Amino acid sequence: MEIQRTSSLIGSPNSMDSLEKQLSCPICLDMFTKPVVILPCQHNLCRGCASDLYDSRNPYRFSGGVFRCPTCRFEVVLDRHGVHGLQRNLLVENIIDLYKQQQEGSGNTTAPVKTKVSTEPLCEEHQDEKINIYCVTHQTPTCSMCKVFGQHKDCEVSPIASVYQAQKAEMSNAIDTLVAGNGRLQALLKQMEEACKAVQDNAQHAKQRLGERFDGLYVALEERKNTLLEHISKEQEEKVASLRKLARHYGDRLQAGTDLTDTAVQALEQSSAAEFLQSSRSLIAQTKDTAKSSLAEERPEPGFERMDHFTLFTDHIEALLSKMDFGADNTGESEEGEEEEEE
Repeated sequence: MEIQRTSSLIGSPNSMDSLEKQLSCPICLDMFTKPVVILPCQHNLCRGCASDLYDSRNPYRFSGGVFRCPTCRFEVVLDRHGVHGLQRNLLVENIIDLYKQQQEGSGNTTAPVKTKVSTEPLCEEHQDEKINIYCVTHQTPTCSMCKVFGQHKDCEVSPIASVYQAQKAEMSNAIDTLVAGNGRLQALLKQMEEACKAVQDNAQHAKQRLGERFDGLYVALEERKNTLLEHISKEQEEKVASLRKLARHYGDRLQAGTDLTDTAVQALEQSSAAEFLQSSRSLIAQTKDTAKSSLAEERPEPGFERMDHFTLFTDHIEALLSKMDFGADNTGESEEGEEEEEE
């Protein structure tokens, strides 16, 4: 219904001129070239013109950016698809088709349709002939003379405009597909970056937990080491104290024996027999008792000084530590650590 009402309005020259102005692109100032995109501010642009303007100001085409409407300067934030992500204005495209059909049907030459300047190349074999047809057989553009007299006279040909529009639409669809593929690749790259960051964070946490576990083992080993060293020191002190006690006792007995020896020697040196005999019996008895008692003095047991019983056998513990790994035995610890982190 909307298209029919628009078609009925296309009649008078004034309405045609007004309509032509409404169908002009604000960038190229010519009639819109399909596909036509519409901005959120409701202004329309040729997608080709909009893409050229966007690419000139946004070198990173697939990373999104800001596009400013050339009519009202309204800024539009584009996603990773860029201009190709804008919605097509099918209504304006249909109006353009109706306008062109009306112009062709009426044969009006007073108000020609403004189109972009065509710079079609000339045929290499027929220099005065423009390339205006397309050889479907050889997939190449050519001129009418080549079709009539030249190498393409037996080939299937088609109007170059129709082939141009078809391949341009195919190219546009291919670009859309490529842009979508690039968007997916960009999303995958972002996922990989996030995964790398997660791996680094998790590895850092795992290293921290492992360090804490080993620090705990170090503390336990150090505490046990200090306990065993205390046992050795205690027995050392007890044995040294016992030996020094015996040494003092032996020193006292030695001093007493030395004094008795001096006394006995002095008695032997006396010239008077009577004086010697008065003290000799007592000295003789003391000397014998002292000599006899020295043989029966208390002595340390054999091997009393040895400390071999404090030898620590750690071969099985070293073997266990060398096999320590992130195996099933650590499952409970890892789950416990995760619960602590959640709390």
